[in-house]
Amino acid sequence: MSFSIGIGPNIRKSPYFDATVADGVQSFSVYNHMYLPAHFGDPDAEYDRLVNGVSMWDVGAQRQVEIRGVDAEKLVDYLCARDVMSTRIGYGRYVPICNHDGVLINDPVLLRLSADRFWLSIADSDIELWSSAIAAERGFDVEIHEPDVSPLAVQGPRAPAVVEQLFGGWVHDLSYFAFRETELDGIPLVLARSGWSKQGGFELYLRDATRGGELWERVRRAGAAQAIGPGAPNDLERIESGLLSYGSDCRLQVDPADPFELGLDAFVDLDGERDFIGKQALREIAARGPARRRVGFYLDGDPVSGAAHPLPVMQSGKRVGSLTEMAHSHRLGRNIATGLIDSKIGDSARDLEVSLPDRPCRLEVAALPFIR
Repeated sequence: MSFSIGIGPNIRKSPYFDATVADGVQSFSVYNHMYLPAHFGDPDAEYDRLVNGVSMWDVGAQRQVEIRGVDAEKLVDYLCARDVMSTRIGYGRYVPICNHDGVLINDPVLLRLSADRFWLSIADSDIELWSSAIAAERGFDVEIHEPDVSPLAVQGPRAPAVVEQLFGGWVHDLSYFAFRETELDGIPLVLARSGWSKQGGFELYLRDATRGGELWERVRRAGAAQAIGPGAPNDLERIESGLLSYGSDCRLQVDPADPFELGLDAFVDLDGERDFIGKQALREIAARGPARRRVGFYLDGDPVSGAAHPLPVMQSGKRVGSLTEMAHSHRLGRNIATGLIDSKIGDSARDLEVSLPDRPCRLEVAALPFIR
C-alpha cells in the first residue's frame, strides 16, 4: 500500500529541498514541521551506501534552538537531565530533556559555541517554545530563537575521505561530537563529527539558507570518487544499531516514556544539589525501578516492513508492551524490531506475540544493539 504527501506552503522546506527533488527523492515524512526526505527510490542501495560507502542526507529538519545570554548556561543546565556544566566550547553532548513528570520530551545534542551561547540540535518536538516558556517563568536573562542553521549529513565509512576532500586533513582531528566553525568557498558552516547512524560521519551545519543548493552540489562533487549518493536517516540501520528515535520509539502524546525505560540511565545525573526539570520525578522512578524496558525483538516468518504505528505486544492475552519499529535485516537474515515491554518480562520469554497487518507473529526478546 502506498500513499503520497501533499507539498504545500503550510509545511516548511529545507534549503536542500530543490536539490533533493532534482536528485530524485521519492518520499517525504514531516519532522519539526518540515519535509524530511524518506528515500530516493532504492532503499537497498541507500542502505548499502550507508553501511559500505558514503551517503548524503538532507537533515535540515533537525532544527537548532539557540540559547544565548548571561543566564544561558543556567537555563540549559536546568532544562537537561544531564549535567552540562563541564561541556567545553567546541564540543557537543547528548542531553535528554524531560517534563516535570520525568517523561522524555526530546533528546537533542547540545553544542556549546561559546561561554554564553548554545545550540540544542533537536528531535521532533517544539523545544523552542518549551525553552522560552521556562526561561520566562524562571526569569532567566537569555535570548532564545531558531537560527538560520540547516544540517546536511555525510554518513558512512567513506565519509571521512569525502569531508577531507572538502575541508582538509584537520577534519580527522575532530573527536566524536566535537565541532568547528568554518567555511567552504565562503559558505558559512559548523562542521561536527556526528550523525544519526553508527557508521560514522559528519554533519555540515549550513548557516546561510540561500546557499543550500550550492552546498549540496559541492558535497556531491567532492564525493563522486567515493560513489556518494543521496539518502536519508535509515530506519533499518538505526534498528540494527539500537539507536533511539524520539517520535518512533516514544512520544509524549502517543507512548510517553521516561529515560530509564529507554536505557538512558547514563545520561541522567541525579546526584548532588543541581536542580533540573523532572529531577524529583526521576528520583522516584529510579528508586522504584522503571515500569518498562527497551528491548529488541526477533520476529518469525516472512520478511516484514516498517510499522505504521506502535503495535501491542501480548502475553497470554494481556498487553505487556509495544513494538515500535521493525524491519528485515539482510545482514542478519532475520526480522528485527525494537519496543518497550514490562520490566518483569525476562530475556528468556518465549510466549510474546504481536498481530501484524497480515498475520499473528511470535516474538523473541533480543539484546540491543543487534549489530555492534
